[in-house]
Amino acid sequence: MRRHLRRGLLAISASILLAGCPDKQPVAPTDGGVAEAPEDAGPPAPPPASFVVRYQLGDGGMEPMALAVEERPTIESTSLIELRSSIGLRNYRIRLFDEVERAMVSDDSAEESPTGVIYRIAVPTPLKSGHKYTVVIDAQTGATFTDALGREIEDLRFEFQVAGEKEKDAPAPPKKNEKKKRR
Repeated sequence: MRRHLRRGLLAISASILLAGCPDKQPVAPTDGGVAEAPEDAGPPAPPPASFVVRYQLGDGGMEPMALAVEERPTIESTSLIELRSSIGLRNYRIRLFDEVERAMVSDDSAEESPTGVIYRIAVPTPLKSGHKYTVVIDAQTGATFTDALGREIEDLRFEFQVAGEKEKDAPAPPKKNEKKKRR
């Protein structure tokens, strides 16, 4: 009786040990009654692409923008915006828009590698205080852009506002006074 009890306890202990180890998978029997080892899935896929948007401070340092879904962050006026991705991108374009959705004139540069993209947008004059801007990442051609592994990424929009009172746009040049016609 002790012998049967010992075998039963050993079987229970082995099943508890295997169930408690997440890397141990039970072996499934095949139709022929012979057990096959489970296939190794290989290394896990890297996480989806993530993005960081930073802007240049007056002292030359870079400050990250707090990107929140419900909130538009406020930054200091700058003439350099930088976007970094955590993985390489394909078929993408990055643009800066003003608050009326016009693409801003800028001098852009990109550093691409398998570990990510660093994209810099340099505008000729600092962004206007009080105004809203949007950095947009979308497909260069077609409907979507992808990461280096071929996974599709939806278009992204990062909105922000420049701190301070809203600057008024330069006034329109005065119209020429037409001379009154004599009758």
